[in-house]
Amino acid sequence: MSQTKTMTLNVREILRSKVPNKNVPDFLIHYLERIVHQNELNQFLLEYGALYGTDFLEEAVKFIGIKLQTKGLDELPEGLYTFAGNHPLGGIDGMSTGLAVFHRFPNRSIKFLSNDLLSNVVNLSPLFVPVNKIGSQSQHRTLPERLKEAYQSDCQMVVFPSGKCSRRINGKITEMKWSKSFIEKSIESQRDIVPVYFEGRNSNFFYMVANIRNFLGIKTNIEMLYLVDEMFKQRGRTFHICFGKPIPYTYFDKSRSTNDWAKWVREQVLQLGKK
Repeated sequence: MSQTKTMTLNVREILRSKVPNKNVPDFLIHYLERIVHQNELNQFLLEYGALYGTDFLEEAVKFIGIKLQTKGLDELPEGLYTFAGNHPLGGIDGMSTGLAVFHRFPNRSIKFLSNDLLSNVVNLSPLFVPVNKIGSQSQHRTLPERLKEAYQSDCQMVVFPSGKCSRRINGKITEMKWSKSFIEKSIESQRDIVPVYFEGRNSNFFYMVANIRNFLGIKTNIEMLYLVDEMFKQRGRTFHICFGKPIPYTYFDKSRSTNDWAKWVREQVLQLGKK
């Protein structure tokens, strides 16, 4: 699908709109332009900014310059699934997993739950169910309404229940706590759940910034500014994505709470990584 309107990134104008009464120093603007790779992204948008959805996603992964190797995906039978995965990177993992799923099931579109880096990419908005309240609150629908619509659709759901990418805690890179929503919605929509492990990590610098922010008690996720730069650091890499066997939605019975089932699926994903 293509549209005629294209978008460009302008850090200076964004800052003016966010802090209209402040004179932001040029050196800070230039620094931000560099870490968000403004020139490179705008060149890409000039070439492919008229593409939307999976068409744009395909070109974005090519542009980043990574390769993907999947295991277990081709063995999945036809069906509607919730693909629940770990979230080590905050951008590439989502795009790559979604693209791999789309290639396996090309007759179905994909839907992401997103509140990280990709939420701000307008060209990917047809694929997103935004978790955060952005813009006009997604056409004035509540999050439960948006979730219900997505899970009841014929799209494959690709979710990262941690909600944000991994951080380094006590010296160990850790997948954050998972939300239970994907369990509840998969049961309601009768979707089997496929655990997905994505092999990858961000730079030591990214984790250091996150830890310093936490130490200083700053609530704003400053490290998110560096996710685009982290994405470009991955250029040329080959990523491995391991897809487990589908877990029937009927398996998630009343023997555990939905929170405990979410923890259990998280462990299944991490076990895929160990294998």
